[in-house]
Parts: sequence; C-alpha cells; structure tokens
Amino acid sequence: MDLVGVAVVGVGTRGDGSGAAVTTVITLDGRSGSRPLSYCTPQACYRIVVSTPRAEPDLWHEYLAGAARSYGAYGVEGVLELGHIRDGSSTSLFFVAFSPDGEVVGGMRAQGPYTSADQAHALAEWDRDPGRPRVRALIEQRLPDGVVESKSAWVARGFVGRRELVGCFSRGPLHASTILGARWALGTSAVHTLPMWTSTGAVVATGLDAVGYPDDRYRTHLLWWDRWALPTTVPDGVRRALDAETAQLLSPVVPAGA
Repeated sequence: MDLVGVAVVGVGTRGDGSGAAVTTVITLDGRSGSRPLSYCTPQACYRIVVSTPRAEPDLWHEYLAGAARSYGAYGVEGVLELGHIRDGSSTSLFFVAFSPDGEVVGGMRAQGPYTSADQAHALAEWDRDPGRPRVRALIEQRLPDGVVESKSAWVARGFVGRRELVGCFSRGPLHASTILGARWALGTSAVHTLPMWTSTGAVVATGLDAVGYPDDRYRTHLLWWDRWALPTTVPDGVRRALDAETAQLLSPVVPAGA
C-alpha cells in the first residue's frame, strides 16, 4: 500500500467537543464496520491506541503522567506546558502504547490541522529568534494542504520494548496526518534525535538555523514530513512498517492483541 493520498474514512472527533471516540468506518464489498482506531507494532505487536482527551480522559491523564516522568528525568518537563495542554483542548488526538500487561509505556500527541500559523507551537520555539518569520512562512505555505504538528513523544525508560516503540512513534507523525486528513506533518527535534525522525521521511527545513530550545544544551531543528511524497531515502523496512500499520488503521478488523 502506498501512503500517497491515503486517508482514513469517517474519523470521529478531533478534540472538537463532541466527546465521541476516534473511530474509523470502512466499507469493503458493501459491508461497513466501526471500531476504535488502533494498531500493533510489526515485531512484538505492542498495541497502540489512538483517541482524544475528551473521549478517554483517564487514558489522556495516564499519557500526561508518563510524559511528565520521561521529560522530567532530563529536567525539561517545562516544554510539555502541562498547565496549558492538560484540559486537552489543543490536542486533536493522542497515541498511547501498551505493554503486554496493559501498562501505558509511551505516547505522542498531535495538534491540527491548523487554520493559522499562529496555532503552531513551533512558532513559539523560535520566539525572539531571527528565524521566526521563516518558520511562519514555511507553515503558511503548507496550510492549504493541511498541517498537523506532533508533540510530546515519549517511551518509558527501562521498558524492554523501548527500541521498537521509539521506532513506532517516529512513524507517528505520518499516521497523525493521515488520520486528520493533512498532507504535512510538522515537528521539531534536537540534533541527537534527528536520525530517528529522518529515517521515517522527515526533512530538515532549509533556510532556517537551529534554535536553542528548550535551552542552550539543545540545537532544535524544524522538520517536515510530506505524506504525499516520502523521500527515496526512507528504508524499505520503515516503508513496510508504515504500510502494515496504515493497513490496520484502515481495516475494519481489530488487530491481533487488541
């Protein structure tokens, strides 16, 4: 399956206040089905669930608690802006990963699709930096085709499947843009994690210097994924994983282990 042009049909709420769970409705051979969005990682089959803060507030708070622990271990929990995001109104959907015994061991959230560049957190990361107008211009250029920003990815330290889940969430921005019907996935990354993101098709924005965010220990870059045209450098194994996960998101059959 090619990711170009793929979109999930009949997606439920995007944090719009309706409270409905994120579901997909697929018609195959005249049959329709509805189920919560979920998929399993290709190797160990860790279950990933996609939902909204309003639909599953308890799960949302588990995700936030895990993010706080993960980022707090490095002294950068402030970047989560928990006071701002806790009510869930700025989050269109979030992903959580479960261990075999049902513990939340990782997650990621997404914002958008944006109607204005001012909604993007990336703009705030270049605040007081000469590159801020360039960030705004790059976002505004892409708004007509849809821009979804991925934030606050984490995986529990010491979890036996950490490596697989890190790879899983590196593909998350593409899944978020697919689910929300956007062409572009937006993210920011420190230098040391760039290879993880670029392996799934992220491209570092040109004409824009890295910024010291959240502090001068980090050099943070702006990243774009073009869901309609993944770079040829994306490895075959990553493409197969994207295809397998996307097929599960689009399928009316609940994945094994769900």
